[in-house]
Amino acid sequence: MEFIPKQDFDVKKIADSGQCFRLNQLEAGRFQLTALDRCVELTERADDWALDCSAAELDKLWRGYFDLDTDYGAYRAAVPEKDVYLTAAADFGRGIRILRQDPWEMLVTFIISQRKNIPAIRACVETLCSRYGEPIGPTYAFPTPTALAGADEEALRACALGYRAGYVLAAAQMADAGTLDLFALVSLEDDQLAESLMTVPGVGVKVANCVSLFGYHRIAAFPRDVWMNRVIHEHYRGRFPLYRYKGFAGVMQQYLFYYARYEGKIAEK
Repeated sequence: MEFIPKQDFDVKKIADSGQCFRLNQLEAGRFQLTALDRCVELTERADDWALDCSAAELDKLWRGYFDLDTDYGAYRAAVPEKDVYLTAAADFGRGIRILRQDPWEMLVTFIISQRKNIPAIRACVETLCSRYGEPIGPTYAFPTPTALAGADEEALRACALGYRAGYVLAAAQMADAGTLDLFALVSLEDDQLAESLMTVPGVGVKVANCVSLFGYHRIAAFPRDVWMNRVIHEHYRGRFPLYRYKGFAGVMQQYLFYYARYEGKIAEK
């Protein structure tokens, strides 16, 4: 068992931040994460989170995955006090970190995410994994491109993918054939990366930015969806000051997205 201090690390907030859909709550204060071909549990304690892994595995895999060596306090310190909304959002979202996730999983996940809410995305991804992924302990790994490339489109639709089934199948076939080399894209500049991702059917600007941010850790990417557009319209007169956060606007996006969803839930009650 290894431990991560709670300071600027909150598993529940990360799970609800819209970037990761296989970090699932088992019960209060206990989560299961499936990533990097591993399945681990994280349990909340008074001052830290306990991971059921060795010290070697924490250092080799999870330290980088959770971006633990980055000072997120420095990002929050860049928010001017006069920006009352973002100041509140950054404080509310303290503990969120941008995970370093698998580009292939992020590509498929965010193709699926279009016009779906977070619980629906989670359910869809788990169904896909259980039907096409390899077993890992109590769950299943994310399906490989080869596994999905050989799937029937109607079978994918039956995983609640709907019209996205054709897009997922096309992406899998491109990746499996090598016409889309997701790992080769690592060397591209941010704009080139987004352009390359948008050659995949079903991938527009928003999905490309999500994959860039969460699959390639390009933290300058700033995805905009319904929540973000509402925030920018209501609090920034339609123009968010990206220039203030050059190189790490994606961190601000996560704070704003998480806070906006919270406000939306309160408004619905």
